[in-house]
Amino acid sequence: MAQFDVYKNPSSSTKKLYPYLVDIQNPLISEIATRIVIPLGRLSHFKNQIMKILTPEIDFNNDKLVLLTPQVAAMPANLLKAPIGSLSHYRHEIISSLDFAITGV
Repeated sequence: MAQFDVYKNPSSSTKKLYPYLVDIQNPLISEIATRIVIPLGRLSHFKNQIMKILTPEIDFNNDKLVLLTPQVAAMPANLLKAPIGSLSHYRHEIISSLDFAITGV
């Protein structure tokens, strides 16, 4: 599992609003059974809740998405199947959103 890999959301109850999860966990932390993820939501469902730094817009698979940093969570690694892409080119935006959530800067 690589940092910033994208996975399909395995939850049948939430995958309509949050079709993807991005793994943000550093590869150095690989011995635990969970991964830290941030859901990606469809922009059309979250237009009024976007804060540019905290919830940046992401283009993935021809879909306009929002990185929902306030919903960061841990989930069992075995639920994340094969990655379907990477957001490593959004590294700066992802880390900035986490930094803003924690420090406000």
